[in-house]
Amino acid sequence: MVVQPKVKGFMCTTAHPEGCKAAVKKQIEYVKSKPKAEGYKKVLVIGSSMGYGLASRIAAAYAYGADTAGIIFDKPGKEKRTASAGWYNTAAFEEFARKDGLYAKSLNGDAYSQELKDETIRLIKNDWGKADMVIYSIAAPRRKAPDGVTYRSVLKTTDKEYTNKTIDLMTNKISEVTIPCATEEEINDTIKVMGGEDWELWIKALTDADVLEKGALTVAYSYIGPELTYPIYYNGTIGRAKADLYKSADSIDAKYPGISAYVSVNKALVTQSSAAIPVVPLYMSLLYKVMKDKGLHEGCIEQMYRLMERISTSGRIPVDEKRLIRMDDYEMKEEVQNEIIKLWENVSENNIKEIADIDGYWKEFYGIFGFGIEGVDYDADVEIQVDIPSLTE
Repeated sequence: MVVQPKVKGFMCTTAHPEGCKAAVKKQIEYVKSKPKAEGYKKVLVIGSSMGYGLASRIAAAYAYGADTAGIIFDKPGKEKRTASAGWYNTAAFEEFARKDGLYAKSLNGDAYSQELKDETIRLIKNDWGKADMVIYSIAAPRRKAPDGVTYRSVLKTTDKEYTNKTIDLMTNKISEVTIPCATEEEINDTIKVMGGEDWELWIKALTDADVLEKGALTVAYSYIGPELTYPIYYNGTIGRAKADLYKSADSIDAKYPGISAYVSVNKALVTQSSAAIPVVPLYMSLLYKVMKDKGLHEGCIEQMYRLMERISTSGRIPVDEKRLIRMDDYEMKEEVQNEIIKLWENVSENNIKEIADIDGYWKEFYGIFGFGIEGVDYDADVEIQVDIPSLTE
């Protein structure tokens, strides 16, 4: 089957197996080219098939030489429908890792469910005994909680309506968008989905089952961003959820002596989630231009390799006054943000191509799904039904 991208809104409904494989290989080669780090050896990544979660798994495996278990929620290919990109990514990672003598197994299912938590515990007990690192990297629009209720998140403000510029990246048309204010119920529902409750439930389940080493580390991911996006992010419904995530890090630290919990604040990158947030794609296209011009731009794998260096077992983990690991330090440099503010004030449809990195944005967007990867023949027939080795054993 010849696979081409089919884009609807901010989603691509197809994925390319060979493109995803090539992208995973490129990330692995990047980490292989870097110095090894002293680190953790039995790493569980909850949400390991895309973006920062996938890059975390690759970085842990190849920087630390770690055995990795990944939790994914992905669909296999069918006769006329491609698998999800995460499925192809996971199949490729397992293939490469195993060839390189690294343990790699994955579990596919709802990470919010108790059933998958139990299945993960059985895997750790049978194969490792105990894990020494847990990375929590889940981004989902809804969650079925232990109370049986399915909660849905919203992208809204929490104070008052917010109006600012946004861009339709299909047409490069710049317009104003007004984001409504959330109700208290919507705020609470978003916290239920994107806050720290499930992270805490994972650590409780793993601790109760005695499958975490003393001295284990757990890290969850967040984003803060610039003041420009505060109304819809830092001070919006997502920000309220992330504040709950920060509290969960402190709660885990207090409840479970011997386990250290941190939140890593990462750089803005093109993801399925970020593409859906009004205002943010325009900000990111300007950010990419500025950071590339200054030689500061990083993708997922560069960020996660640098994170693995920071959280290695060879030294104390550097944090800010709120105990956050600031991997967004390059993005938030004063010189970067000052330039973006100037560009934001002057950006228009007439100059967008010159002052923003629209092409770079689209390259990363398509790359998420395995398209536009150098060296891949996109006119060739490919097999879309690909097995993940550990799921067929």
